[in-house]
Amino acid sequence: MHLIFSYNNRYYTTIELVMVALKLRKVGHSVGVLFPRDVLTAMKVNEGDTLYLTEAPGGYRLTPYDPEFEQQMSIAREIMNSGRNMLRELAEK
Repeated sequence: MHLIFSYNNRYYTTIELVMVALKLRKVGHSVGVLFPRDVLTAMKVNEGDTLYLTEAPGGYRLTPYDPEFEQQMSIAREIMNSGRNMLRELAEK
């Protein structure tokens, strides 16, 4: 089994795993999960970072990338590319 994660709309397979068991632990009135250090390193995340769990074909995807923010940036890039002259005129005023 390979650990597959996404970052900036790209999928990466970084480490080969035989099996990783993630233990659920009670944290206050919630439940948390502990990740092995090598998984955190492969995903380039640390304690306090935010991960996003989204539905994916065949299951779920866990990623440090914010899909909503990426969609907003995609729209901004389209505007910047198609409206360069308009943006240049606005910058001059």
